[in-house]
Parts: sequence; C-alpha cells; structure tokens
Amino acid sequence: MEISGFFSAILVGLIIGALARILVPNSQPIGCFLTMLVGIVAAAVGAAIGYSQHWSFWLVFGLQILIAAVIVAIFAAALRPKR
Repeated sequence: MEISGFFSAILVGLIIGALARILVPNSQPIGCFLTMLVGIVAAAVGAAIGYSQHWSFWLVFGLQILIAAVIVAIFAAALRPKR
C-alpha cells in the first residue's frame, strides 16, 4: 500500500464516520479514532458490496454511510454507561 492510499483511507474514514455520527441521534461515547476506524471499515464493506453489484458512486456512498451509522449506533449502545 502506498502512503497516499493510507492517507486517503484515513480521510475517507473520517468523512464517512463523521456523517454517520451526525445521522445517529444522541451523543455517542466514541472518540475520533474509533469514528475513523468505523468509517474505514464501512467504506471498505460498502464499496465491496456496491461495486460487486455495479451500483453508481452515490448509491455506494449512501450504503457506506448507512453501514457506518449502524456500526456507530451499535458502539454507542454498547459503550453507553448503565444507569
């Protein structure tokens, strides 16, 4: 992997993770690093699914954000302090 690909993955992960955190209501107790990891994983999974189905860029992008939002919601529920 080239260094430019590494930084591109981080940037895309931050963008998709941030958009997912905006979509999930309430506050999420996850930090920037975990948001970036969620975004990178969602981008990879969404791209694999979308491009295997020959979807357009916007459908793949929407799928990536949807997957990231689901993962953020799961992490938020799991890490939320118990009452």
